[in-house]
Amino acid sequence: MKTKTLSLLLICVCFFTSFAQHKGNYDQISRQNILLSGNATIYNPTVQQNINKGLTPSTHVFIDVKALQNVQATTYTAIFNVSQIGPTADSTALLINQRIQNIKSQLKPLGITDDDIAVDVISFVPNYEIEVQKKLFSKTYTEVPNGFELQQNLHIQFTKTSQFESILTACAKSEIYNLVKVDYYIEHIAEVYKNLQTKLLKLIEEKKAYYKVLGFDLANYNVAIADDQYCYFPKDFYQSYQAFNSVSFEAIKKNRGITTAKKQTSYYYQPLSYENYDVVVNPSILEPVVQIGMNIRLQYSPKPKEVKPEPVVKTEIKHKYYVVSPNGTIDIKALQTN
Repeated sequence: MKTKTLSLLLICVCFFTSFAQHKGNYDQISRQNILLSGNATIYNPTVQQNINKGLTPSTHVFIDVKALQNVQATTYTAIFNVSQIGPTADSTALLINQRIQNIKSQLKPLGITDDDIAVDVISFVPNYEIEVQKKLFSKTYTEVPNGFELQQNLHIQFTKTSQFESILTACAKSEIYNLVKVDYYIEHIAEVYKNLQTKLLKLIEEKKAYYKVLGFDLANYNVAIADDQYCYFPKDFYQSYQAFNSVSFEAIKKNRGITTAKKQTSYYYQPLSYENYDVVVNPSILEPVVQIGMNIRLQYSPKPKEVKPEPVVKTEIKHKYYVVSPNGTIDIKALQTN
C-alpha cells in the first residue's frame, strides 16, 4: 500500500512539474533584470484585476470596438554589414566581391537569385598610421596611408522563414556575422484594413441592436466618431531578460568567495496581447508576424428636446357705454382707453 501511495505521489509531482514548466523562465526572474528592446510601447502589463469595480450609469452611449489581424509577411529582407580591409583600393574591392559572390552561389539552389540580392556601399576610406621621423632635437609624427577599408550593406530578400537559416550559414562561411536587421513587407495591406473595417462595422450594428433592446434607440442620439489604424512589426516587440540566480548557499556554508560569471541575455518575441480586442483575425501564430489593428469609437449623446414656442393669445377688450336719453332712446358710444 505504501508503494502504491508513493507511486501516485510521484506521478502527481511529475505532472505538476511538467505542467508548470509551460510558463517558461521569464516569470522566475526579478523585474530589475528585464531589458527593453526597440522603441515600441510595452503592451500587456501585469494588471491587478478589481473584481468589485463599479459601473457608472450614464445617459450617453459609447461603442468602442477594436480589431487586430496577424499577417504573415509576403517577403523578408535581411541586411548584413560587411567590412573588408586591404593594402590597396583594388585588392580591397576584389576581396569583398569574392565574399559576396560566394554567398550568391550558395543561395542560388534555394531560389534566391542575383535579383534578390543588392549591395549598398556605406564607406570606402583609407586607413592611416603614424610615421615617426627623428631629427637631431625633435620628432615629427606624420600620418601616412597604410591600407583601405570598405564597408557595404548586403540586402538579401527571401520569401520563407525556413530560408533564413541557410542565409545565415552562407554568410558565416564568408565571415559575415553582423546581421543588422530583418524587414517585413506585406502586399495588399489595403485589403487587410478593408477586412478589419468590415468586421468592425458588423460588430457595431450588433451592439446598436443590443442597446435598442435595452431601450436606447440610437436614432434619437447625436453621434461623434474617432477612428485609428496602425501596423506593428516584430522588430519593435523583442524583449530581453537574463535568467539566472546569483545566490549560492553552498558558498556561504563553506565561507568561500563567489566568482561572478557572465550572464547570457535571452530574447523573446512578445506580440500584442488580445485581451483588449473585440475581433482577432488569425489569433494563433507560430512565428513573428506583422500585427495590423483598427479602432473605432462612437459617442452617442441624447438630442436636445425641441421646445415649441407657446402661442401668444392677445385679449383685446373693446369697451362700450350706452347713453340713455330722457325720451328713452339708447345711444351706443365707444370708450376711449388711451
